Amino acid sequence: MSTVAEIQAALPQLSTRELQQIEQSMHAIYRQRRDGLICDDAYGVVTEADLIASAEESFLAYDREEEQQHANRSPR
Repeated sequence: MSTVAEIQAALPQLSTRELQQIEQSMHAIYRQRRDGLICDDAYGVVTEADLIASAEESFLAYDREEEQQHANRSPR
């Protein structure tokens, strides 16, 4: 089993506090590497991957809303 798979398998068993510590450690590593960082402030870091995931989520929500509006239109 790879190290990444081992970490992913262990994460669900961690407490919220332990997950917060992991997240803080990851933010520190991102800051050291400065790789793919978009924003780094008191609230944490935002990476290119974060922005892509947020954009995808927004576009999917917009698409669902458009589909619902189209389905609710009465035929002419």
